[in-house]
Formats: sequence, structure tokens, C-alpha cells
Amino acid sequence: MLKWLFTFAWRDSRGSRAKLFLFVTSMVLGVAALVSINSFGDNLRRAIDFESKTLLGADLSMESGEPFPATIEAIIDSLGGIQSRRTSFSSMAYFPKSNTARLATVRGQEPGFPFYGKIESDPPEAADTYLFEKGALIDGTLMAQYDIEIGDSVRIGNATYTVSGKLIQTPRETAAIMLFSPRIYVPLADVDTTLLSIGSRAEYEIYFRLDDIEDPDAIVESLSDTLEAHSIRADTVEEERSNWDQSLTNLYRFLGLVGYMSLLLGSLGVASSIHVYIRQRIQTIAVLRVYGASSHQAFAIYLIQALGMGLVGAFLGSAIGIGLQSMLPVILGDFLPVDVEFSVSWSAVLIGSAMGIGVTLIFAMMPLLDIRNIPPLAALRTDFDQENDRAKNKRAKWLLFGLMALLVTVIAVIQAPTLTMGLGYSATVAVVFALLAGTAKLVMRFLAAKPPSGVSFVIKQGLANLHRPQNQTLMMVLALGFGTFLVSTMIISESTLLGQIDLASTEGKPNLVFYDVQPAQVDSLVKLVEESDLPVIDRVAMISMRLTSVKGISIESMREDTTSELSWAHRREYRSTYRDYLTESETVLEGTFEGRYSGTGLIPLSVEREVAKQLEITIGDSLVFNIQGVDVAGYISSIREVNWRQMQSNFFFVFPEGSINDAPAFHVVMSRTETPEASAMIQAMVVKRYPNISSIDISVVLTVFQAIFSRISFVVRFMALFSIITGLLVLSGAVMISRFQRIEESVLLKTLGASRRTVLQIMTTEYFVLGVASSFTGVLLSLAAGWGVSRFVFEANFIIPFGPILLLIASVIGVTIVVGQLNSRGVYDKEALDVLRKET
Repeated sequence: MLKWLFTFAWRDSRGSRAKLFLFVTSMVLGVAALVSINSFGDNLRRAIDFESKTLLGADLSMESGEPFPATIEAIIDSLGGIQSRRTSFSSMAYFPKSNTARLATVRGQEPGFPFYGKIESDPPEAADTYLFEKGALIDGTLMAQYDIEIGDSVRIGNATYTVSGKLIQTPRETAAIMLFSPRIYVPLADVDTTLLSIGSRAEYEIYFRLDDIEDPDAIVESLSDTLEAHSIRADTVEEERSNWDQSLTNLYRFLGLVGYMSLLLGSLGVASSIHVYIRQRIQTIAVLRVYGASSHQAFAIYLIQALGMGLVGAFLGSAIGIGLQSMLPVILGDFLPVDVEFSVSWSAVLIGSAMGIGVTLIFAMMPLLDIRNIPPLAALRTDFDQENDRAKNKRAKWLLFGLMALLVTVIAVIQAPTLTMGLGYSATVAVVFALLAGTAKLVMRFLAAKPPSGVSFVIKQGLANLHRPQNQTLMMVLALGFGTFLVSTMIISESTLLGQIDLASTEGKPNLVFYDVQPAQVDSLVKLVEESDLPVIDRVAMISMRLTSVKGISIESMREDTTSELSWAHRREYRSTYRDYLTESETVLEGTFEGRYSGTGLIPLSVEREVAKQLEITIGDSLVFNIQGVDVAGYISSIREVNWRQMQSNFFFVFPEGSINDAPAFHVVMSRTETPEASAMIQAMVVKRYPNISSIDISVVLTVFQAIFSRISFVVRFMALFSIITGLLVLSGAVMISRFQRIEESVLLKTLGASRRTVLQIMTTEYFVLGVASSFTGVLLSLAAGWGVSRFVFEANFIIPFGPILLLIASVIGVTIVVGQLNSRGVYDKEALDVLRKET
């Protein structure tokens, strides 16, 4: 019997294999997306495991925000091995050749590092020679931006270096990181130490190459309490590998989740296609029943065909996915710390294929259930309609719906970076599909219940086609609406992010910030800015401090207490200020802001609400800060809400005027320039006169941010492209599988005297309404999703890019009409006899 079932399923498909193959194509790209991403992920993990030591460049590293104290230096000496130190800090790099300056991350490096792997440079030997000739390795993007050539000079502080080569790749840093903050490597022995004075945010690092018998992880574990007490971070090869593995796994799993959307769309297309296919096989199934086949056997025949479709789709999708995998290292290259070699991950192929086959079968089961209700009598009654018997399948269909939801959720959780994201994704997809399906059904019911009056025959007939028997309105709205939802959500998210950072164009807001300004330099810097016809918008003092006590309990005792958990707010270094006013970005939520200190008693402090939440403090609670070895006690007098998106001098803690004015501080001066040329000129003037002062041009930050986000957007759009193409394939399939009904209508209209133009106008009306309903529904859903993302993920103002969204709507409508007309070509040319014989 099993052999007969397979044989009959094969023979029955003879006249419809081209049509069945069209059904298959809608799921191919979904499988391809999953196979390519998961196979790439397996290769990436292998590359990270293989090159784990080169990621850190050493066996062990220690990092501190201040010079290592004597206690730690003694530990460093006891560890032995080969050591190499590095000091990293931000500073202005001045290029005399072009008389320009740019903020960069400077790394003062000792010889030796990296112990594993290498610093890649052009020329290659420059990675070693720069250390011994007072040279500099400069990030390639920075060299191109300022037209720097090898042999030119760069001044950092009061030290001048010769450009030895172009920096290409270093351990622990990807191209995206270097784009955000370009790197300059110089010899540690030649660093201008005045740049490391109070106010600088230097990182002091030391790298170890240990003997093979020593276990770096065990060393870090034994020293954890001592290192934590001095706020020193330690990394080992295993920890570095684990961090990269986790972050990159989250990246490719998220992209796999985006690609998974195309598989869901494709499976819906398969289900819709099989629904129509089964309706065209009613008499064949009825004849089988006449000759003694049971309903279960008839069901099994077409289930075998669906399984065959799934197998073919899985094979083709896997083959395409393997080919696409070779493109991913190029597309994701800016975010990868290692080179990923191409190899086929058969486990990824197996898992992707199984997902494709499983989802295809479970979605195909829904229309296949109707086969069990086709009686032998249908072989004699051509007007048989199985709609009347569908009530028998309700229990089975509800069970099938549950299995669908379970399968979709399980696969989403497997693909997602986290369980919460997987569940949230499943819920979002379910809501989007439900709303799209509801929109389609509402359109059909409304048009069926209230046919339009007072309109031309063409429009009336085109609208009637949307609710005709065997229409594909639901499938088309799902495919088009979901594709629109994806693209529109991406556009809105991008505009929301860029809208928050694009503050440089706001009238009156500062867009140029000078910091690390020493007290003796403030007045002369202000004078220089004003002499350049630029405004001084703000000038504030910044004082570095650390918490030593909260509500009478010392941070040290909290650290020793295993029952208490220290948050980032307990451990961080604060940059605070003193002033007697609030800025427009601050709002007092509780208490009273005290702007002046009387000179006696505890100092009244104003704290930002998130820090207050982390420290679990409220009005009246006491705090003690250590400022350069001096303890300063205060109490919370007010809790503020701070709008961090505003270009203001925003702080977690604000002290009153007269409280810490004499503490060691550095200053920040804010100004505004209207042109890039004016910004470059004043920055060059300042860095030449005050080499220690650094500056940030907000317009440059915006440009960098846009460059990085464009890379991220490109990657996500690349994966979303799978869903968009799948949606078009589903749309094409939906048009093709309803082709016979269109031919019947066309022949009837032609017989009644309708011209080709009239028939085409009817179809255009139908596709226009479909495009409008789909695009507007998709956009409305994306607006809701975009608002949620901006509110709860980005915590930013919601911005609607009306221009791009209107263009998207017009594009979707246009594509719908074009695809519909292309797939309906030749319908008018059919003869009546062909239709009567059903030779389609």
C-alpha cells in the first residue's frame, strides 16, 4: 500500500509539476536564509575558537582607569612572564601638512604586544619599526580623510611623530570600532605625559605571556577580590573568546531571525497554493474514493506530494544558502574580529532543511485536511462544494493551529539570541499576521456586503474580484503587507536614531565641545573662541570622584558582603560639577534643588533618577565621595530627570556653588560653528596653542554615526531582502494559481463585448486596491512597532519620515500592479473552447 501511495502521488503530479515547482519556490529563500546564516555562524565559532589567543593578543590582560597602585604593581611583578604595557587615551591629532586636527584614540604601546597574532599595517614592517623610530601607525580611514601619506608628521600633545604606516587590523578591534574612533599607535616611551594629567580618561593596560603550565583563569579567580577593590578589569583568552562568541552569536542569530520571516511567508504561500491545488483535484480524489480508497489514503497521497515539495525546496534552499554563505563574511566584515573561512556546515544544512520541511508540512496540513471530507459522490456532482463539510474538521484544525504556533515559536526561540527575544518575535509576528489577515477579511466582507454604487463597471468588477470564489486577496495582503511592514519599520527605526543624534543643526545648540581644559587655560580659551567670532554657549567644571559610602555603609564593606550586589552606579567613576542653576534638559522630580552651599554641614546634592534607582537612595540619604584622596560628605536634596539626548553639560550628580569649587578639576567649553571650515579652523588654532585640549565636532560624530548605522542597516536590509523577494514570489504564485478563474472571467467578458483594455483596467483596479490595502496596513503596523522600539528600546523621540514612507507606499502599489499584470498576461487571448475543456 505504501508503494502504491508513492507511485500514485508521483503519477498524479505529472500534469502539475511546473505548478508545484512554483509553489516550492516560495519557501526556497527561507531555507536559504537559515542555512547560510547558521552555516556562517558555525564557521565563525570555529574561527573564534581557533584564533582565540589572537583576539586578546596575550594570555592575560589587566586594565585600569588610573595608574596601577603599588599593591597591583607588586602582583604584576610576581606574575612574571613576558609583559608589555599600553596606555590608551583620547587626544587631538594635529596634521601640519593640512593644518587640520581630529580627535583620535591614541595607543602608547611598548614592544612585544601582541604576543599572538599581529598588528596588520601597510607596509607590513611598519608594525614593528614604528616603535623604535618615534613613528606612528594611523588608521587608514583617517589617512584617506586628511590626505596623509607615509613620511608625513602628526603631532599629539607636544610630541611629533613620523607616519610610519597605515593601520589595517589590530587585536580586539573591528573595522566598525575603528570607524567610530580612529586609532593612532605610537611608542609608549614617546607619549607626552602632560596629556595624562587630571581630567584625561586614560586606560592603563598590561599584557602577559605566561608559561604554559600557568592557568590565566585560575590566576584571575584568585585575584578577583583584590582587582575588584582597585576597579581593575582582567581578561583571559577564554573570557575574550566567550565575549566575542556571545556577541557575534547574538548578531548572526538576530539576522537568522530576520531571514526566518521569509520562511514563514513562503509557508503561507505553500498553504494557499495547496488549497487551490486540492480544489482542482476534487474529482480525482472522488474517483479514488469510488474505487475504494479511504479518506486517509487520499489524504496520504497529497501529503506525500507536499512532503516532496518540502524536500525539493529544502534541497534548492540549502544549495542557494551554501552559495550565499560565501557573501556573508564580506557583508559582515566590518563587525568581525577574525577572518572566516568558507566551509559547509552540514549540521546547519540539516537543521535549516528540517525547519523548512517541518514548517512547510505543518502549514500544508491545513488545506489537506479538507481531503477527508470529499465523498465518492463528488465524482458525479460537478457542483460539489466541500465548504459545507468543513465543520467536521474544526477540532483537527484547532489542534493544527496550536501545532503551528508551537513550531513557529520553537524555531524562533532557537534562532533568537535570547528566549525573551524569541518569544517576543513570535508574538509580534502573530499580531502582525493576524491584523493583516483581519484587514483582508474586512475588505472582502465589506465589498461583498456593500457593493459600490455610482462607479463605473470597470471599478465595480475590479472590486468584486477581491471577494470572488477562490480569490487570493488574503494571501496577497499577507505577502505585501508583511514586506511593507519590514521595510517601513527599518526606515522608521533609522530615522528615529538619526533624528536623536542630529542635534548639530538645531539653532542655538552647541555643536563644538572643548574638554580637558585646565583651570589656567579657561579664560584664554574663551577669549580665543570669542576672537574667532564664535559664541561661548556654556563653560562648566568637571571633577572626578568615586563613591566611598552610601547611606552610611562603605562601598568596601558592600563589596565584602556576599549578600549585597554592587551595581554599575556603585563602581563607576563620576564626573560631577557645581552650579547654582538647572539646565533646560533637567527637571526636578522630587525634593528641592539647592544651588548654593552655606559652608557648614552636609552638602546638598542633586542626583539623576536612574542613578538614584541603582543606588537605592532617596531624599535625605547620605553619600560620601572621594575626590583626589579627600572625602566629601553630602545628602540627597533633589532627584532630577535628565534628557541625555540634549546637547547640554549633563551630569549624574550636581553639587551646589561654593561646595567643591577648589577641588582639582578640568573644564568644558561649548561653542557653535555654522560651517565645517570654521570648525576645522578653530580646532586647529586651539590644538596648536593648547595641545592638551581635545575637542569634539558633533557634525563629525553625526557623520560617523551615520556611516556605522548605514553598515548595520545594510546588513539587516540584506536579510530582509529574503522576505521581500519571498513576498513577491508568493504574490506571483497567488496570481498564477487563480489564473483559471481569471481566464473564465476574461472569456465571459470578451464574449459579452469587453475589450482587452477593459479587462486590463479591471485587473489594474483589483491590484491597485490590493496594493493600497496592503501597503497602508503594513505602514500603520510599522508605525506602532516603530513607536514601541523608539519608546522602549532606543528611549528616543518617535520620528516619522513621511517622505520615505509615502515613497514606499507608492512603490508597493506600483509593484503590485506590475507583478499582477505580468503574471496575468495572455489571459485575454484564451479561446472559449479552451476554457470549456479546462485546458489551462
